Amino acid sequence: METYDKNSIKKAVALRYVNKIKKSAPEVIAKGDGKAAEEIISIAELHDIMTHKDETLVQALATLDLGQEIPEELYVVIAELIAFSYLLQGKFPENWQNIHEHVDFNA
Repeated sequence: METYDKNSIKKAVALRYVNKIKKSAPEVIAKGDGKAAEEIISIAELHDIMTHKDETLVQALATLDLGQEIPEELYVVIAELIAFSYLLQGKFPENWQNIHEHVDFNA
C-alpha cells in the first residue's frame, strides 16, 4: 500500500482473521520492535501479504497480546483496510454490484 524504508520501522503487528465459531475478529499473530518488526514486514512481503503503515494503529495493536482478538473499537478501521486490500487485488464478493460506479474496472 505504501512504500517505506524498512530501516525506519519501529514496530509491526501482524493480524490474522480466524473464522472459527468462538473467534469473530482478527487476532494478533506476531508483533515486534526494531529487527523483529523488519522481519514481520519482510515475511509479509515474501508471501504477497499487503501491509499498511499507520503509527497510531500499530501503537494500539501493539498493546494486545499474541492470540488476542482486536478490540471492538478497531473493527471498522480493520474492516476498511481488509476491504480496501481486496479491491486493490481485484477481488469482489460474488454478488457485489458497482451501483455507484466508484470503482473503475478498466483502470
